Amino acid sequence: MTIEEARKEITDNLRTIYERGESDSITEIVMEHITRWSRKERALHKDLQLSFAQNHSLLQIIQRLLLHEPIQYIINEAWFSGMIFYVDKNVLIPRAETEELVDWIVKEPGFQNASPGILDVGTGSGCVAIALKNKFPDAEIWGCDVSDEALNIARMNADALNATIDFLPLNFLDEDQRVQLPTVDLIVSNPPYVPQKDKKEMKKNVLEFEPEAAIFVPDNDPLVFYKAIAEFGKEKLNEKGNIFIEIHESLGEQVRNLFQAEGYDPVEIRKDLQGKDRMIKAGSVKKLIET
Repeated sequence: MTIEEARKEITDNLRTIYERGESDSITEIVMEHITRWSRKERALHKDLQLSFAQNHSLLQIIQRLLLHEPIQYIINEAWFSGMIFYVDKNVLIPRAETEELVDWIVKEPGFQNASPGILDVGTGSGCVAIALKNKFPDAEIWGCDVSDEALNIARMNADALNATIDFLPLNFLDEDQRVQLPTVDLIVSNPPYVPQKDKKEMKKNVLEFEPEAAIFVPDNDPLVFYKAIAEFGKEKLNEKGNIFIEIHESLGEQVRNLFQAEGYDPVEIRKDLQGKDRMIKAGSVKKLIET
């Protein structure tokens, strides 16, 4: 099978379960993984025959893809902020919307020449914390997660990408456990925020493979993580500090109202590139000075 024939084989199979744009994107990831060549290099060598090992690997990948397994878990790689991260079923696959959250932080005035203290709540693969450390080398960064398996992956990624970050195992929803976290200038989080009732609308590649605990929240308390972050920030966010969080597209106003009710000011909603409410920035609560 030639490189061009392999590309067509993947595309034809994937279009039975994915829309065209998504199937084409997955095809490019598979072909780059199989050949270790860029798209331009593959085009120049499109008539080159794949080796026996490459053909075998290709067929195995196609079989797993047709079971809706995400390509990132099959090859244990995901790109985020220009870096490759190890991922498996224990962590969420990094997404473009979360990159937009990081980009918003990076472009904020005041951080470029500073050494802020940053906390990443629900760090997962560590992609956000590591991306921020790459942008702010002098920052002191902590990442916490309830999953030991996720923290092992985050540490692995930090070592591979030469990022010094303190990863802490704790349940952020437990107020007693939160006391061990430091006071910081920036809190960032992509917490679980999808209500359980939305499961019926989720694609199989997400619902059947990605960790449920990192995605879903109870229908009767969809803001549970935002409440915890707001409470924590009132105690552990420095004056003039900020909170940056990813949100469910249908909960923007509710999350903004929550932070405003807790005294955060200003609170800004920002849309993602698809025009959906996707992230919020909340300024710190003004602390009263006792006399």
